[in-house]
Amino acid sequence: MGRQPRVLVAAALIGVLISGCAAPPPGSDGDLVDDWRPLAAAQQFTPRVGACYTVSDPNLEDHEPVDCGQPHVLETIHVGTFTGDLAQRPTPPRFYSAAMRPAFAECDAKAREFVGGDWRDGRVAVQAVPPSAGGWQGGARWFRCDLFVLSAPSSAGGSPDSIMKQVGSLRGALKMPSPLAHTCFQLDPYDQLLSVNCADPHRFEYVGIWTSPLERRDDVGRDPAAAHAQCRKLVYRFARVPAGGEVGAGTLYRLPSEQGWARGDRGVRCYFWTGGPEVSRSIRGRGASAIQNP
Repeated sequence: MGRQPRVLVAAALIGVLISGCAAPPPGSDGDLVDDWRPLAAAQQFTPRVGACYTVSDPNLEDHEPVDCGQPHVLETIHVGTFTGDLAQRPTPPRFYSAAMRPAFAECDAKAREFVGGDWRDGRVAVQAVPPSAGGWQGGARWFRCDLFVLSAPSSAGGSPDSIMKQVGSLRGALKMPSPLAHTCFQLDPYDQLLSVNCADPHRFEYVGIWTSPLERRDDVGRDPAAAHAQCRKLVYRFARVPAGGEVGAGTLYRLPSEQGWARGDRGVRCYFWTGGPEVSRSIRGRGASAIQNP
């Protein structure tokens, strides 16, 4: 008998709840779920052509782009798509890996169009960047092509990339004349090439680039005579020395940094070198006499 009031109270409460649901409030059709908006589908991150970034970390999915008129270090110039067997992988290809070479080749071509010449002829570099592992699992199959500006050409040992801040787009950056183009140089005590005006005294002049077929960067240095022979051909072409009129020419060559080589850059930069007095003019188009007696 002592528990009967509790039962009556509970019954009364249930009756209130039932009566409250019996009549919908004014303006309601009585269906509480048919007016709910469905949840939006998850949006997969996709990079945007023309975006610039203030950090050089290749995994930028957590970083907001900035206007390219503001100081930045990377500029996205193209977004490609992984296809075929690469697209079927369970994980994205690693940033520094042979699997990224086809993507790098596409970025290389797009970069040449974008800057108005071979980007390797100046202080410009390009990289192909895959999505993060999480983005790949979510279905992302894009790769991003980024351009950036480097400091002075690397030392003989191949110093690490030193990425410079810039303001403005790199579109057309190597259309002559360009402050980013390799021209004439002096060598500093640390074996770095310092850019100078070709009308100022100097000992080195950039003459072109050849692409190494070797897979390992260190293997280029195992046969320096072959590398210098390739550079002499470029010196003769640059100075417009006719066939049969070749003379001895001093040369210097520089490899991409280890990071650049790993990204896919196989360009060996070649320079004319005068072992005599410093010179104050370019050898471009001046024939064999300019090389023999600069």
